[in-house]
Amino acid sequence: MSKATSLPLNQDASSRFLPWFIAFMVWLAMAVLAAVLLLSSYSDQWRRDHTGTLTIQIPAATDGTNFKNELQVNSVLKLLKDTPGITSANAISMKRLSEILAPWLGPDMVSEALSLPIPRLIEVKFIPNTNLDIVALREKLNQEVAGAFLDDHRLWLEKLITLVNAIETVALSILILILVAATTTVIFATRTSLVIHQDLIELLNIMGADDKYVAIQFYRHAMYLSLKGSFAGVIFVIATLCTLESIGSDIGMVILPQLTLNFWQWSCMLFVPLAIVAVTVLTARITVLRVLGRLT
Repeated sequence: MSKATSLPLNQDASSRFLPWFIAFMVWLAMAVLAAVLLLSSYSDQWRRDHTGTLTIQIPAATDGTNFKNELQVNSVLKLLKDTPGITSANAISMKRLSEILAPWLGPDMVSEALSLPIPRLIEVKFIPNTNLDIVALREKLNQEVAGAFLDDHRLWLEKLITLVNAIETVALSILILILVAATTTVIFATRTSLVIHQDLIELLNIMGADDKYVAIQFYRHAMYLSLKGSFAGVIFVIATLCTLESIGSDIGMVILPQLTLNFWQWSCMLFVPLAIVAVTVLTARITVLRVLGRLT
């Protein structure tokens, strides 16, 4: 009697249900983990790009000429360069501003023909750990140019990072719940299969088969089902991410962040199906040995 045919485990209802359940769990877990990895990479990028930076907005001239705006921008640049702690201050060109606004307003809305009043922006970089007095700098700017607005990126960056951290915590909690749900389902499916084949198991024991022999068949079968379901789940999540990336590229990366995972992130993602297979096999083995131990 071969190990493959001692118990007709392929005929169980769990053999049809469990792979699909595992596929869904793998898809959900990998999708959640992808979101966590993307948010983490965006968070790091936001820290690198906006730590130690300010943005100053110079209101557009009301007389329809750019001469006054240019004088105001130059005076603000001189003030910033004379401020201790500031390393650079550069005015964003009108061409660059039009390119930034075009995805939101359309190229016609920001054309010179429509004379849309566009405020001038100045990018400021300062030493992150310096004690830059933002309040005093705001007062000097208002004295220099009436209506000038200073945007301290640290204020919204800290709130954004806090929100990202909260989302990551919730996502990791979901991963733990998925693992618990998968373990519980495997236990239930294994116990059900043991009840269905109890007569055959008792017959095998009479013929000299020990509990280890029976357990090997169960967890080998569980491994086959989990590998089958995990493979399907990986295919589903790849299709999902590719679809989202395609939609994101069509919308434009100015509006939607790039939804592309690097090699390291994909390596972390592939750990999910391997972990679920390992948990499935280990859970099936422990469950079988415990139940058989009580039967004998």
